[in-house]
Amino acid sequence: MLNQPDISVFSTLILSNTHDPVPSGSAIRSFDGLFWHYVVLNKDAVSSPKTFNGNISARCQGPDWASLTLGVFICQACSLLHRSIPHISQVKSVQDTWDLVAAVGNSAARAKYEQKVPAFYYRPTHTDCKLLREQWIRAKYERNEFEFIEKQEPYSAGYREGFLWKRGRDNGQFLSRKFILSEREGALKYFNKQDARDPKAVMKIETLNATFQPAKIGNPCGLQITYLKDNSTRNIFVYHSDAKEMVDWFNAIRAARFHYLQVAFPGASDEELVPKLTRNFMKEGFMEKTGPKHTEGFKKRWFTMDDRRLMYFKDPLDAYALGEVFIGSKENSYTVLSGLPPSTQGYHWNHGITIVTPDRKFLFACETEAEQRDWIAAFQRVINRPMRPQEYAVEAHFKHKP
Repeated sequence: MLNQPDISVFSTLILSNTHDPVPSGSAIRSFDGLFWHYVVLNKDAVSSPKTFNGNISARCQGPDWASLTLGVFICQACSLLHRSIPHISQVKSVQDTWDLVAAVGNSAARAKYEQKVPAFYYRPTHTDCKLLREQWIRAKYERNEFEFIEKQEPYSAGYREGFLWKRGRDNGQFLSRKFILSEREGALKYFNKQDARDPKAVMKIETLNATFQPAKIGNPCGLQITYLKDNSTRNIFVYHSDAKEMVDWFNAIRAARFHYLQVAFPGASDEELVPKLTRNFMKEGFMEKTGPKHTEGFKKRWFTMDDRRLMYFKDPLDAYALGEVFIGSKENSYTVLSGLPPSTQGYHWNHGITIVTPDRKFLFACETEAEQRDWIAAFQRVINRPMRPQEYAVEAHFKHKP
C-alpha cells in the first residue's frame, strides 16, 4: 500500500508493504494538495521498499516525464519546453529514467536551481502563457539566474531603461518608445522621442499592474500595462522581440511594486505582499450592455473584470474604458442574477445577467450559456469576498463620478 505523504515541500513518498505484483518500471503517484509525489518501481520494489524524494510542484499538472540531464520530473506541457533546450535538458518518459531521477529528484534540483529566487520573481503555473513558462525554465537551468545573484541585476537593480514597441492610442500602430522604470522616483515613464526631456506619461508604481496578453495583443511577448489616471484605468500595450527582455521588464515591475509595498506596509510578510505585486484579470470577453434607463438598445462591448473594477471598451485594445462599474460585496447589497427583467428589450444575445448594486441595476447579455455561467461565477467570487477598508474609498469615488 502507498502511505499518505505529509503536506511538506520536502516530503517523501515511501512505498512499503506491497503484496500485489507491480510491473517493473511502472509509476505510482499521489497528490497531497500542494505537491505531486511520484515513485517509479524497479524489479526489487516489492521485496525491497524504496524511499524516493521526487515531489513536483502543483504548478505542473500530473507529471509523466523526466529530464534525464537535470534529474527532475516534469509534466507534459513543461516537457515540450524542456525539449526546446536539448543542450540543457534531455526528456524521457518516467519509466526510462528511474535510476537518475531517483538519485536526484525534484527537491534536490529545486535546492540547487531555485536556491536564490527573489520573493518578487514570478513563478509561473501550467495556466500561464508559454513565454513565462519557457523563460522560467531557461532562467533556472540555462542561465542559472537563481544560483548567482549578480545575474538578477536586469530586474532587481531598482532602475531599468530600454525600448519597447508600444501601441499607439489613436492609430493602433506599434512604435518604438523609450521606457524608464525608477524605484527612486516611484514611477514607470515612457517618452515619444528618444531625446525628449519630458515623458509622455508617468505611471505611479502605486497603481501599476502588468499582465501578459499574447493572444489579445497578437504577439507572443505582448504585455498589457495598466495604471490609474484620475482614478480611471489606462491601458498600454507593449512587446519586445526578445523574450528574456520582456520577462525581465515584467519582473522589474514586480520588484518595484514589492519594494513599494514593503515601505507602505512595513509589518507585512513576503507571503502577504507577493500576491499584490501583479494580477491577471479575473475574466475578459464580449458581452452586450444597455444604458442606465434600460430602454436603450444593447451594444456589444469588450469587458474586463479587474478585481472589483468591471470595465467595458469598444475594442479590446482601447487605451481607455468607455465606463467602469464597481462590484462590491454581498454584505453591501451587491448581487448577481441570472437573466434579465421580463420587460427588457433590445438585446441580441439571449443569456442575460443582472448585477444589482445599492444604486442601480446593470444589464448584460452573453452570446452563449457557457459564457453566462463563467461571467456569473467571476462576479460571484468578487461579491462573496468581504470588502477591504481601502475598497470603500474606491466605491465612494464611483458613486460620485460625474
